[in-house]
Amino acid sequence: MKLVRFGDAGQEKPGVLDASGAIRDLSGVIRDVDGSTLSDASLAKLRALNLDSLPKVSGTPRFGPPVANVGKFVAIGLNYSDHAKESNMPIPKEPVVFSKATSCISGPNDTVVLPRGSVKGDWEVELAFVMGKTAKNVSEADALDYVAGYMICNDVSEREWQLERGQTWDKGKGFDTFGPIGPWLVTRDEIGDPQNLAMWLDVNGQRVQTGSTKTMIFTVKQLIAYVSFIYTLKPGDIITTGTPPGVGMGMKPNPQFLKAGDVMRVGIDGLGEQRQEVVGG
Repeated sequence: MKLVRFGDAGQEKPGVLDASGAIRDLSGVIRDVDGSTLSDASLAKLRALNLDSLPKVSGTPRFGPPVANVGKFVAIGLNYSDHAKESNMPIPKEPVVFSKATSCISGPNDTVVLPRGSVKGDWEVELAFVMGKTAKNVSEADALDYVAGYMICNDVSEREWQLERGQTWDKGKGFDTFGPIGPWLVTRDEIGDPQNLAMWLDVNGQRVQTGSTKTMIFTVKQLIAYVSFIYTLKPGDIITTGTPPGVGMGMKPNPQFLKAGDVMRVGIDGLGEQRQEVVGG
């Protein structure tokens, strides 16, 4: 299934895509797409629905973040060796774990707003996944059973605030609108192997990132086992798993950073596409 949330910001309704790609309204079936509706049992009930019997949404409504009421937005840094090299950072021996503020979450096509005075805004196409049940000290062998589904994340970053304004990355990763997710949450039964997904990102029509999740240093299974040892993961929590090379900071000889008027397009095989216009700075 491809679960969505559609409508104006703050007023989204839950939905599901039918076989033709049309949105079917789920608001008569579930309250929202969040941790309370992402268990295996709940998803099985949704999967059994006759989608033709659900109201068909007309027009082209806005896609909101496909998951609501997110408790934790966990991010993994430097999880592709080529990206670590282009960032002039050592290849990590253990996952680099940090947090993105849940207030930075936005819809897949919402405007990205650079903070006042921003000079080093950057992009990062990433595979993200959403937990479907509580995970604590999970083994790698069982880890994927805890995933409700997968989606795209653009881990928008402000490199000055990330790397030059103190010792924590969270500041440069957590500005409002810096966490576009979606357009939909693809349930795990539709993604046979999360470690074999092609991914890409364009800026102003130029392909800047081309990669695959098969080159991750730490796989989805390993990340779930590692992070769930540190703290309990709850249904609806998000983990975004790092980016391949091609970020603006790593461009040689001259780094390239986001500015007002830029347009980003972001895609991962099987998970759809995003498009964000950039303002501010």
